[in-house]
Amino acid sequence: MTDESERAVQAAIDGEMRLLDPEVRASPARVLELLDPEFIEFGASGRRWDVESILTVTSGGSVSLESPVKVSEMAGVVLAPGIVHLTYFADNQGRRAWRSSVWRLTEAGWRMYFHQATLTG
Repeated sequence: MTDESERAVQAAIDGEMRLLDPEVRASPARVLELLDPEFIEFGASGRRWDVESILTVTSGGSVSLESPVKVSEMAGVVLAPGIVHLTYFADNQGRRAWRSSVWRLTEAGWRMYFHQATLTG
């Protein structure tokens, strides 16, 4: 991987980890800094989310300070210039899921464009 690709993947990982931070999630303004205006998510529940609906969930304390999301197997790849795909495993208080997100570089910085979660047994 080139230095530029490594920096792009690291920027996406940094953004992903910020979105999992309970303090960031509690602030709609901070979440909006990380979500693309065209953001879409297919959640582990099977529900489709957009920016407005996800702000309701994130600001509602979906991740607690006492039990942060445990992340493992984080990996990223540059799909094209300015586009990074991340995959990882997340455990949120026993709710375990494989997660996948697409980040794109905008004038405002790296923003999550798409996210999907698939529950595991």
